Amino acid sequence: MTNSYESPFCTRYASKEMQYIFSADKKFTTWRKLWVALARAEMKLGLPVTQEQVDELEANVENIDYAVAAEREKLVRHDVMSHVYAYGKVCPKAAGIIHLGATSCYVGDNTDVIIMRDALKVVKRKLVKVIDQLAKFADKYKALPCLAYTHLQPAQLTTVGKRATLWCNELLMDLEDLDFRLASLKLLGSKGTTGTQASFMELFEGDTNKIKELERMIADEMGFDAVVPVSGQTYSRKMDFQVCSVLAGIAQSASKFSNDIRILQSFKEIEEPFEKNQIGSSAMAYKRNPMRDERITSLARYVMCDVLNPAFTAGTQWFERTLDDSANKRISVAEAFLGVDAILNIMLNVTDPENGLVVYDKIITRRVMAELPFMATENIMMDAVKKGGNRQELHERIREYSMQAGARVKKEGLDNNLCELILADPMFMITKEEMDAIMKPENFIGRCPQQVDEFIENCVKPVVEENGVSDDVAEINV
Repeated sequence: MTNSYESPFCTRYASKEMQYIFSADKKFTTWRKLWVALARAEMKLGLPVTQEQVDELEANVENIDYAVAAEREKLVRHDVMSHVYAYGKVCPKAAGIIHLGATSCYVGDNTDVIIMRDALKVVKRKLVKVIDQLAKFADKYKALPCLAYTHLQPAQLTTVGKRATLWCNELLMDLEDLDFRLASLKLLGSKGTTGTQASFMELFEGDTNKIKELERMIADEMGFDAVVPVSGQTYSRKMDFQVCSVLAGIAQSASKFSNDIRILQSFKEIEEPFEKNQIGSSAMAYKRNPMRDERITSLARYVMCDVLNPAFTAGTQWFERTLDDSANKRISVAEAFLGVDAILNIMLNVTDPENGLVVYDKIITRRVMAELPFMATENIMMDAVKKGGNRQELHERIREYSMQAGARVKKEGLDNNLCELILADPMFMITKEEMDAIMKPENFIGRCPQQVDEFIENCVKPVVEENGVSDDVAEINV
């Protein structure tokens, strides 16, 4: 325990991998890699930078003396120049050419884009695995009839597996958005103080081709196809909003999934994993609370609200830039990623094919059979019409019997006797054998099994084959 605030994302929720991506080491080593890329490109394009200087910079990328940088920042009140100073202390031969022609956003903004790219790759890897696991669950239970709900009231039947495809499909939509955003991410490049590249015009004596080549070389070294076409001092803060919107979309889908599981656990139809020594309640020892899915819901709510931060930031940047973005974005973007990482870790656990969701098929079937008589009335009525019955008269009689049976269930707590009432009425001309043949849940699930097969084959399988499935194991600390 410590005597100062620690983020729950670090102590309880997010993976070590995602925490590293937003760590000081990742940030400042990336700054140094960008300074190396700048120096190398400037050397190759004829500026007075030597190979010896580039090699010295490259050899000391990870040799960061944070104490020196912190002490310098107290003096100059500028984080970038403090790290230029600290880098120069360990690279005396190259000290004079570090950050040549650049402004602070060269390292700050380009690093932010690189970090978002790397974090999106982690999110994508875990998202694909969750999709694959949900698809396996859907396939396993594609023919198990269960009650479907509209308005949270029992409706016609669906299957457990078909419902799982609804969760899975929304995550596929999120993956499509993620892939688009990942493919379209661009570095800021080397744009200068107000985006005009005036400092590089001075360095390269007006040679526009060399300035454009400088950006291309830096982008290539950092693993990007392109830089933004125009900018002020910073890349457009809409980029942060667009990335966080992808994360908020994943949070929405996860929240939908977790809320459905929470309700199903209340029905005792499906439960999330519950460990042998897990305590559901400090007071009620018998309880099995859906704490994992509740945590998904809770974290998802945070991420969905968090996306407002980059939205407001993007909308309040004045002219070429203003610094009211900095403090906000370093919190909001990082925590959106840490939140989604935590959500996906839990989903990996909950959807694990071996130790994940527990399905109680007998409870599901019992609840189906309690409602099935009401759902079967359309089939019963149509059969009676085929035998010569009057559709309107049959409909009215079914309505009356349905009200009686409903009152018996709700007011008296007795079983649904709608089928018995219909069997006893000669108007319906139906035998017990005919009634039993109708009253099979599988008669009321439509194309659910085929829909699941088609969805997996046409939608999930291509994604899994293209991306592969990682060996990620869910990290759940508490």
